[in-house]
Amino acid sequence: MKKIGVGVIGASTGGWASISHVPALKTLPEYELRAISTSRRESADLAAKEFDVPAAYDDHRDLIAHPGVDLVVVAVKVTHHHALVSAALDAGKMVYSEWPLGVNLREAADLTERARAAGVRTVIGLQARFSPVVRYVRDLVANGYVGRVLGTTLIGSGLSWGPETDRAHAYIFDAANGATLLTAAGLHALEAVNFTLGDFAGVSANLVNGRKEVRVVDEGISIPMTTADQVSVTGTLDSGAAVSFFYRGAFSRGDNLRWEINGTEGDLVLTAPGVNGNLQVADLNLEGGRGGDTGVAEIAVPPHYFDPVPRTLPALPQNVAQTYAFLARDLREGTDTVPGFDYALERHRLVDAIERASRTGSVQSPA
Repeated sequence: MKKIGVGVIGASTGGWASISHVPALKTLPEYELRAISTSRRESADLAAKEFDVPAAYDDHRDLIAHPGVDLVVVAVKVTHHHALVSAALDAGKMVYSEWPLGVNLREAADLTERARAAGVRTVIGLQARFSPVVRYVRDLVANGYVGRVLGTTLIGSGLSWGPETDRAHAYIFDAANGATLLTAAGLHALEAVNFTLGDFAGVSANLVNGRKEVRVVDEGISIPMTTADQVSVTGTLDSGAAVSFFYRGAFSRGDNLRWEINGTEGDLVLTAPGVNGNLQVADLNLEGGRGGDTGVAEIAVPPHYFDPVPRTLPALPQNVAQTYAFLARDLREGTDTVPGFDYALERHRLVDAIERASRTGSVQSPA
């Protein structure tokens, strides 16, 4: 199969795409990074030089029109997703959009309809499901390691949404911008839970705005915080297993990520070192115990779960690279393992159900 030409919108040096998508693509021979665009000519030229990319633009329309770009990656603020993704779909290009797809359910639904009408392949950036550790845990559960799953508990820290920020990241404290603790760090973690254990039959929630304002340190001012910085979700999965999920803004001086899966025959425990509580980019440690074991012990992930991505690649670009690797196989073999916009719409419906559950104080169905 010929190389898949990729163009990344939002590839500024030091940004998310530069530390995840770029190194991920560089490890996979099926892909070629052919174009990047940023909002300024200076940053576009700088990124093109640093990443050795032949084409650099300060207008996304030029990148989308590039004849060598087969797949357009949208890695910018959520508030710009609708316009940029729409432009790529109108051009008939495949689109990889970072999660969330839109700032709300309405935008996500509109982009999903546009993608269906365009008839092109789409990808939503929910890379937690492609973590080699998470995929192995899913197989362990499916193969009966813990027996029948009784319940699961996940506690994590979103790192952002704390008492201080800078102007570049201040937008995440405004719920209207769509990049909240729930929609970003929270849903990435819930994606791992649902991928591994199944979907929710119903959810209850308590979204708490514990901090009322945040200090923008580089401007010396405080701004209102209109998004929840404490996210609590409980529910029951289709299997009947219980879920208890809590994500905090900022970080804890204790553990910042601990996920337990408890069953009739055993237990699995996933943790991450240090302050990184964002499951989708964390280097996860896996432990387990079953039967007559009196505790848990380390479980090594078989090497083939990493193939074809180098195991030495850290989790931050590793899971994105795994997403691209599975996509390349889908395109080559006609399979459908990488979720697109239709699936993204389902996840937005889960967000909507969680928000409704918090507002109403009643159990809500994500369907």
